[in-house]
Amino acid sequence: MIPKLLLITPPFTQLNTPYPATAYLKGFLNTKGIASFQADLGIELILKLFSRAGLKVVFDDLDASDIELSENCYRIYSLKSDYLSTIEPVMRFLQHKNPTLAHSICDRTFLPEASRFQQLEDLEWAFGTLGIQDKARHLATLYLEDLGDLIKEAVDPHFGFSRYAERLGRSATHFDPIHAALQAPETRLSAWLQEILETKIQHAQPNVLCISVPFPGNLFGALKCGQYIKKHHPHIKVVMGGGFVNTELRSVSEERLFDYVDYLCLDDGEAPLLHLLEHLDNQRETAQLKRVFTRIHGVVSYCNGAVEKDIAQRETGTPDYSDLLLRDYLSVIEIANPMHRLWSDGRWNKLTLAHGCYWGKCSFCDISLDYIKNYEPLTAAMLCDRIETIVAQTGENGFHFVDEAAPPALLRDLAIEILRRQLTVVWWTNIRFEKNFSPDLCRLLKASGCIAVTGGLEVASDRLLTKMQKGVTVAQVARVADAFTQAGIMVHAYLMYGFPTQTAQETIDSLEMVRQLFQNGVLQSGFWHLFAMTAHSPVGLDPAAFGVVRTGPEWGRFADNDLAHEDPSGADHELYADGLRKSLFNYMHGVGLDFPLASWFDVKTPRTSVSANYIEQCLMTLPESTPRPNALVCWLGNVPQVNPFEIQEGKKQIAMAELAFCNKKEDWYLALPAEKGAWLAEILGEISLPGKGPMLFSKFQASYLAAGLEAIDPFLQAPEGQALREKGMLIV
Repeated sequence: MIPKLLLITPPFTQLNTPYPATAYLKGFLNTKGIASFQADLGIELILKLFSRAGLKVVFDDLDASDIELSENCYRIYSLKSDYLSTIEPVMRFLQHKNPTLAHSICDRTFLPEASRFQQLEDLEWAFGTLGIQDKARHLATLYLEDLGDLIKEAVDPHFGFSRYAERLGRSATHFDPIHAALQAPETRLSAWLQEILETKIQHAQPNVLCISVPFPGNLFGALKCGQYIKKHHPHIKVVMGGGFVNTELRSVSEERLFDYVDYLCLDDGEAPLLHLLEHLDNQRETAQLKRVFTRIHGVVSYCNGAVEKDIAQRETGTPDYSDLLLRDYLSVIEIANPMHRLWSDGRWNKLTLAHGCYWGKCSFCDISLDYIKNYEPLTAAMLCDRIETIVAQTGENGFHFVDEAAPPALLRDLAIEILRRQLTVVWWTNIRFEKNFSPDLCRLLKASGCIAVTGGLEVASDRLLTKMQKGVTVAQVARVADAFTQAGIMVHAYLMYGFPTQTAQETIDSLEMVRQLFQNGVLQSGFWHLFAMTAHSPVGLDPAAFGVVRTGPEWGRFADNDLAHEDPSGADHELYADGLRKSLFNYMHGVGLDFPLASWFDVKTPRTSVSANYIEQCLMTLPESTPRPNALVCWLGNVPQVNPFEIQEGKKQIAMAELAFCNKKEDWYLALPAEKGAWLAEILGEISLPGKGPMLFSKFQASYLAAGLEAIDPFLQAPEGQALREKGMLIV
């Protein structure tokens, strides 16, 4: 059997960019000469729904029904002619195909408005003096959200812009609710989903359907697709994998699941899928599959007898985004959080620098699972090859490096390679706030195109950071965040409350640390998350070691990941949720930084024990910065022009050299003794990017001595050396 594969992402993930799993698999299949077609059913369903024809069907259905609408949705229904006339221009605007519409949107006479627009008294405060395009996109987003409220109330209760029936998929220990929902009559959305799926089947003519389920909000849509295949195309084998499967279904024994799918694949999908295709071609026994669940004689069985290793990351191929409707995704602006805006605004190519996490110790993280524990980086050259291929294919140079935590050494090498090849790339990624992110490294990353980083500060308490095994301190986080900020890179911090044994005092102290980080300008964005205990994390695997007691849920043979727990020595964390979120929202806008911490809460809170200038002192206490012999020295500027001249010192004529530098913003000059000036001009030519590139610091130092000059350290610390460091001579 020659395999014909259809790879799909079910609704819904992001509006602005495709989830990358199918592109990763398609890229791998290309290396094996296996043809495949991919589709993002989520964006295609959104485009069908939010069109004039789609909305007309919705309104016609309401005309023919006796549904009693809420006051808000009745208002939307009453304005149906306005929505029908505006929906397609608005969608084109959000696709960057109709930019001049921004003027009409912003004058507040073009769009019909319902309850989502009630927040607009805060628009100027939240968005400041943003340009007309951004304000228009925010207004257009509110307009879509109004329609989304109508869809959820009157068309399909499962609808959400970035999720579908998430309630059914989240913490789904039992399959009964999902099974019952799948037997319910089709909604307009589920019927359209199946129509779109049918068009893909007719086009691709597959005999294998691969469904990626990254989140709980994709599970129901995935099973609706499987249900349709089983009924109308029973010859097609249905394979399901992805993040939800990898974390939630590792011990599944629910037979009814396999009424909708034939196989579940765990962890990296390349080798399991390849072996499965061999099995379907009668070249491999069922028992010799790799990390696959299937139903055999009515019983769920786990098949993992393959002796072959997983596919090495260097052999997985370049992600292939062909077939996807890349020009039809929507750039929306939902909320004023600057980091969340990056997630929802603009088209980002997703690329992984290294499989797994190089740290792999955090006790709240699923470090026992393959996608984190098996660390395997790629080379900078291979990554840049993939970047160039993807840019040529998509026409987009924006990248989100989707690593668990991007390694500093690899980021350094990647940045150098990007600059050496003179690639124009804009990128952001997730990091650990570790000391190797020096100010010079941050400046190098900025020069290569980095615009933002996200990282886990979690609980800003050194005791709890140690208990988490984060490997950082609050002081270190502050200095690293400051280095990124000073380089012009936005910093977003993941913040956590409710970690085991966290007290009320530590919660308030953590908030004070966060307040000071914003007050000192080293954080620009953040978000509080309530700690969740998962089955595959060290806390979930051994709750007693962390002072908590697991209280459920009872496993019902389906999903098993989110665990309920009691924390006998910790605070009642829910009491602080609203105050933490409210204060952070204000801090991000520079508001309320001088308010007493207690003013954000409705309950009595302890006074902070953190000194008022703690973060300021951390920023002033700089660690030793003596360059390592194996550090790299590079120059980001142009090679200077050398102009000789002489100065008179008493009766002596001293030969001098003026080095004239020209960069993007200014001309500047450096006067040095002739020998030192000649050496510097030559060495800058050697270490420039683009050019020959970096030189080991030990070799750089030896070159200085070979020129007959004194030790390098005094030169680097002198005003001329400091000027060079400031203008782009980096030691990383």
